[in-house]
Amino acid sequence: MTDPQPPAFQPAWWLPGRHAQTVFPALLRSPPRIPLTSETFELPDGDFLELAWGPPGQGLAIIGHGLGGSSDSAYVRGLVAELARRGIGSVVLQSRGAGRRPNRHRRSYHAAAWDDLEAVVAGLVERRPGQPLAVVGFSLSGSMLLNWLAERGDCPVALAVAVSVPFELDRCADALEQGFARVYQAYLLRRLRAMAAAKFAARSDAPVPVERIRRIRRLREFDDLLTAPLHGFRDSADYYRRAGCRQRLGAIRQPTRILHAADDPFVPSETIPQADELGPGVSMELQRHGGHVGFVHGTRPGYWLDGRIAGLIETALGNPPSTG
Repeated sequence: MTDPQPPAFQPAWWLPGRHAQTVFPALLRSPPRIPLTSETFELPDGDFLELAWGPPGQGLAIIGHGLGGSSDSAYVRGLVAELARRGIGSVVLQSRGAGRRPNRHRRSYHAAAWDDLEAVVAGLVERRPGQPLAVVGFSLSGSMLLNWLAERGDCPVALAVAVSVPFELDRCADALEQGFARVYQAYLLRRLRAMAAAKFAARSDAPVPVERIRRIRRLREFDDLLTAPLHGFRDSADYYRRAGCRQRLGAIRQPTRILHAADDPFVPSETIPQADELGPGVSMELQRHGGHVGFVHGTRPGYWLDGRIAGLIETALGNPPSTG
């Protein structure tokens, strides 16, 4: 991929600091109004995903959301809109239970649950043979994506882009329990508790009573009580150890770009991989500022990630560069 000098991100002067860069787009960004078409995608194990299709175009980008996110997330909609502007098609892969309806099985999703991504890619390749594919993963989906690429050396994608990835899950869980970052933990847990409680209120096989789910106050507690038992891990420590993606980055051969900010409040700086840890297909754009899935610039404001990711995909898919 020809991109020898990636552009440096310059944060908006009126939005300084990692917390401002993280909070503003999460709470105050208005998602672009762009039509999405829903599809129920049946999985090999009898469960299903809800896909959300953006406007059609040349090539296709599969977009994965972060923990507690969905196709309604502003950063997802922003990328769909920018890809559509450039004439590139997209589809949002909403993880199990993250769409409008609870999924059928007990399990949900986690940082190494790449089997559903593989099923969607295989289905779309069969459905549209010869169409070039790119895959984008934000935050937790970025971890899923990198784990998949490391495990499957023949993934049929022209480009993978992972954004604001929690490289070491245990250290990230610790970071979310300190200082202002506890606000992020509370924000994530509100979404996760609501999703889990709504699902298990209608069935009798919850790992813990629904009343206990509603009292969860720590992400590590959520992973101990729900993520681990539902997905075959002993406890949260076992999950964090086995599902973290940093340990696998050296195995990635496919063209992969990691976009990350050194001041990400979710990800301690010492957990950001060094260049010698990256596989031959991987390159990292490490910006000094940007927060977690933030990267707000300009005065309007503008969202740097939309253009940067879309530009990388445009180049990788061989589409003529957009103008304007």
